Order: sequence, then C-alpha cells, then structure tokens
Amino acid sequence: MSNVAIDTRREPGFAEVAEQGEGGGGFIPPLPRISIQAFCETPDVQRTLAEASSDRRAQRAQVTVQMGGIGAAIEFYEEAPTPNVIIVESMAPGASLLDNLDHLAMHCDAGTRVIVIGHANDVLLYRQLMQRGVSDYLIAPISTRDALSALGNLYAAEDAAPLGRTIAFVGAKGGVGASTIAHNIAWSISQDLRKNVVICDLDLPFGTAGLDFNQDPAQGVAEAVFSPDRLDENFIDRLHAKLSDRLSLMAAPATLDREYDFDGMAFDSLISLVRRQVPCVVLDVPHVWTAWAKQTLIAADDVVVVAAPDLANLRNAKNLIDLLTAARPNDRPPFLVLNQTGMQKRPEIQPRDFANALSVEPTAIIGFDAPLFGMASNNGQMIAEAQPKAKPAEIFRDLAEVLMGRAETRKTKKSPLQPLLDRLRRKSGDNE
Repeated sequence: MSNVAIDTRREPGFAEVAEQGEGGGGFIPPLPRISIQAFCETPDVQRTLAEASSDRRAQRAQVTVQMGGIGAAIEFYEEAPTPNVIIVESMAPGASLLDNLDHLAMHCDAGTRVIVIGHANDVLLYRQLMQRGVSDYLIAPISTRDALSALGNLYAAEDAAPLGRTIAFVGAKGGVGASTIAHNIAWSISQDLRKNVVICDLDLPFGTAGLDFNQDPAQGVAEAVFSPDRLDENFIDRLHAKLSDRLSLMAAPATLDREYDFDGMAFDSLISLVRRQVPCVVLDVPHVWTAWAKQTLIAADDVVVVAAPDLANLRNAKNLIDLLTAARPNDRPPFLVLNQTGMQKRPEIQPRDFANALSVEPTAIIGFDAPLFGMASNNGQMIAEAQPKAKPAEIFRDLAEVLMGRAETRKTKKSPLQPLLDRLRRKSGDNE
C-alpha cells in the first residue's frame, strides 16, 4: 500500500501537486457519426483540417479535405448530395463571399451545416453570415483545436446533457497502486468537488474496486460488454452500484470462469453511454496491452500514468507517455503520478532523476506508507473516510481539481505572511 505525502528529501521546487500545462485547453466533445467535407484555399488550412480529421475525437466521423474553396464546393454539389457539415475556406472580400455562399446554399440539402473559414476579422460580415444560417465563422489561421472545437460544439449543443469527462488510470507496471489512486480520486471528485462520478473497473478478471469500496454487486461491466445489443441508458443504470449520493461503481466480476478477449472498440459504446449520464467517468484500466486497452487510453480525455521509482517502471512509463502523447497531439499530455517512493531498504530512482529521464514533472509524488492505506483497504474505505484530516485527503482533492480543470496552472510563491492572511480570511468568512 502507499500514501501521498510530502517527500522532504526531494529537491526544492518539486510541488506536491503540480498541474501540467493545458497543452490542449478546455474540454472538446467527440464528434458523432457524421460526414464532413472541407474545401480549402490555402495549404495551411488544408493541413490543419487534415490533422483534425485524424484526431481521436473525429474517429467516428467521415472527413474528407480537398482544395478548391467555395467554387469547388459549388461545382461538386451540383451533382452530389451534401454531407452533414460543409467547411469552406474563402479569401474573398465580404460581398463576394456572401454571393458565393448564397450560390452554395442553392445546392445544400436540408439539415446541412456550413462552417466558413475566412481571412477577415469583420463583425458586420460575421453578423451577415449568421443571418444566412452559417453555423460558425472561423478566422484564419486556425489551429487543430479550433477546428475540433467548432465541430464538436456544433453537435454537443443538441445533447440533452453535456458529455462527461473521461479520466483513465493505468499502472506502468502491475502492483504500483494505480487502482487505489483512481478510486480515491474518484471519491474526492464526488465528495469534495460535488460532481457525479461513475467508476468503471475494466480489470474484469482481477478488479479490486468492489473490495476497495466494500461492495459485491451482482452485475457490472461484464454484463454491459458481453451484451452490446442491450446497451441503452436504462440498462446501464441497472448495472450501477450506488456508493454514495454522487458516486457509483460499475464493478468487475473478478472471476476466472470465462476468457475476457475483446476487440479494440469493445468498451467504446459502454463508455459513450456512461459519459452521457455523469460529469466524470473514472476508468480503472488494468496493466495489459491489448487492442481495447490501447484504444481506451487513447480515447480518454485525460490519462494518468502511475509508476513506482524503479528502472522497469521508468522504461514502461516512458513508452506509455511517448505513445499517448504522439497519439493524442491535441490533448493535455498524460499525467504522471510517482507512487510508493521512500520504501525502506529498497533502491530506487530519485523523483527528480525519474522526472528528468521522462521530461515530465510528476503531478504528484506519493510516499510509501503501508499502515494508513492498509487500514483503509481492509476496512473498505477511502483515505478521506478513514482519516478525514490526513494529508493524503488534501492531496487527492488537489489531484481531483487538476484533473477536472479546476486548479490554476500558474504557480505562485507564497508570502511569509500567507498563513496569517489565510487565518484572517477564514475568520472573516466565519463571521459573514
């Protein structure tokens, strides 16, 4: 077992919890199964849209990108049906752009959305485009995230409920405590941030979420993944084990009476349904490398890699972080949690050396402390339940805020008077 703690032996400047750079900004919802055709005039926009088409959020959409601008779009749709979304780039001045769009509109089927990429920052032009029913107007140059955000928000607005954030936890090696960290952070998101959370234990043969929460539900993830034809929101609801008002569990069966071999998209429909029900889905991914495990990690909104401070973990963490960073170029890079540090009589790589080798600063450093985590595990409790005032409860809350986008990226130096100011601020709040 392990405990989150301040490691007084590490070098100065190593924050207990340090939010990594956004690297990807705010949350962008995935695209539904739609068809998108883009007609560009400049190579830069063409390249950006091609990159957006290969992003994980666009894996369900059919996207084609070509040159030619509005003129090519008009010629193409004179004899072809229009897709769900047309993206056209135009360098033409306002009046000419509007005339071309009016001509294009004559060939658009009902329900087709149009996004215009222009080169003029003109409020009047923007209003005229909106009056003509254009869905969005982007000003070149645009980034890949700009394109994905415009497309994602186009359809997210139609959902009855916004899509929740998915956070995947995976260990760089077996036994490093990734599940324990995942469960405690999920509990903190539900209790401290007051967000509804569902934990999906994807380690079907050996999952520990049921043990950690002292639950033995009769159904869970296995029933969902083995019955894809039955998947709907009502069926998913019946598979949830209620842990608290805001926290639910989809447990693993943790039995060996069958084999758990799945294809790459086996969990995709399940996760898509669950994230429509709650603001946060915590995915407890086992230390395996299969098509479905790889797909689950790549498709998650955020990934937390948990590693212990030894050479095998260093190698595996580097491989994981390098692959996920390359496969998710428009997302925040994977978070690194360095776990089980400071174990007596065990040689280990120092946190600073571990971080330098990966070129990634750990979001949290977790010291080895068997008594606290052992007691919580044996009692089926989270750390904040076993010892509400313990330091780990604060650390998990900070991690929860970082993962949910609630923490500030900028680090500020504390004034020597900060403790006094904090006490005065608390007293002022109590008197209000």
